[in-house]
Amino acid sequence: MKLLALAFRYLWARPLATVLNLVLLTLGLASITLVVLVGEQVTRSFQRDLRGIDLVVGAKGSPMQLILSGVFHIDVPPGNVELADVQALAKKPQVAQVIPLSLGDSFRGFRIVGTTFDYVRHYEVPLAQGRPWTQSMEVVLGAQAAKGTGLKTGDRFAGNHGLGGGGHAHGNTPYQVTGVLAACGCVLDRLVLTSSESVWQVHEKTTAHDGEDRKAHEDHREVTMALVRYRTPLAAASFPRYVNSETGMQAAAPAVEVTRLLRMLGVGSEVLQGMGAVLLLTAALSVFIALWTAVRERRADLAMLRMLGASPAKVSALLLAEALWLALLATALGLALGHGLAALVGYALQAQQSLPLTGAIWLPEEIWIPVAALVTAGLAALIPAASAYRVDVAQLLHTR
Repeated sequence: MKLLALAFRYLWARPLATVLNLVLLTLGLASITLVVLVGEQVTRSFQRDLRGIDLVVGAKGSPMQLILSGVFHIDVPPGNVELADVQALAKKPQVAQVIPLSLGDSFRGFRIVGTTFDYVRHYEVPLAQGRPWTQSMEVVLGAQAAKGTGLKTGDRFAGNHGLGGGGHAHGNTPYQVTGVLAACGCVLDRLVLTSSESVWQVHEKTTAHDGEDRKAHEDHREVTMALVRYRTPLAAASFPRYVNSETGMQAAAPAVEVTRLLRMLGVGSEVLQGMGAVLLLTAALSVFIALWTAVRERRADLAMLRMLGASPAKVSALLLAEALWLALLATALGLALGHGLAALVGYALQAQQSLPLTGAIWLPEEIWIPVAALVTAGLAALIPAASAYRVDVAQLLHTR
């Protein structure tokens, strides 16, 4: 304990060098912590939201856009497709289930999604309060949507045209809240769910001038996309090709597109990890220089310690203890900064009703953060510690 206390006092005898070393170590550890937190949470979120969805079918365009808008609801869909075409897919022998999605409106930034209650059952999310919708113009709120809008069971509201929440309000066709879903950590948390008939009713009432117009709309109703679940895994070999070649729609396989997306995100995370590694190497060099200089500056102190009975091992351990203090302080600061940055990123994403992200979790992978700090500081201290171990007391006293 006396050795650790002495090492701590020696460490702060050079405050500027100590602060510089701490900053470099902290920034390197914080960047690695941020990559671990964000990468793991994004991967978990993708896996959770993609569960059980084999194919997304929608308008021709970018397959990635279909996945991002239809599964994760973080992009704008490429367009609409005919309801009849989607219903025809449901009759195919390869298909076990088709869940239609109708997008286009929002309320205070939260997307209003017209669908069937099979969408809720797919994610196995129970109701926290109220009941499911039973007729058009009734909605069920996700947990985050309920919190963000302040709506509760029995309230009425009018949706806004567009997914950004800045369009004109459909004041003549208000929705009524009948239930609120329990928090699931999945995409449903940030959605306002209703029947497809509700979405059609809102837009048909806005654009139809008479009964003939309404009849024309009903005969050519559209949905934005559909989520497809296969009856057998063998369907993955032929069904997407059938949709792309034999229909006017496009099929996007979530597994393929998300793998490509994670590969692109991985490039960014690798860059950030590389920056963290460079900072750690720079910190190691800085710690080495600081401790090597300390050995040269403290030659008289080291000689005095030896004369007072300190063994060569204890003298070298003093240098290693300084490196240990640096590693421990940098670990605490790096983890705190990394979690704080993750919380800020999560707050920014939450403001955009995007992927859920938080800094208030601890992952098993983070155990490597203090290990990295200890290894970096320990390696930097090896040569100075060996130099302190070989100090010749007689020569030092003769020199003095």
